[in-house]
Amino acid sequence: MKIALLQLNPTIGDLAGNKGLIARAIRRAPDFDLAVTSELALLGYPPCDLLLNEEFVERSWQALDELAEELDDLPPVLVGLAGPDTSAGRALFSTLLP
Repeated sequence: MKIALLQLNPTIGDLAGNKGLIARAIRRAPDFDLAVTSELALLGYPPCDLLLNEEFVERSWQALDELAEELDDLPPVLVGLAGPDTSAGRALFSTLLP
């Protein structure tokens, strides 16, 4: 299995820009079976207070859906963003989603 590790420099809070950065990096990656981004790559790291804004978190999930549609012709990509965490008493946690 060939894994493409995408080392990116996302901008905090720039969902559209980071989505484009991820898409371009994936399109440039050589033949791979799975691509993996860094922690919170779609949001930019560290997102800090942006995670307190429910609209921003919702928009990040919309950006993930758009990215998935744009890259549906490629192998799976794990994208780092914040996901809901109902078990630990916190609202969100860092996650990788296909």
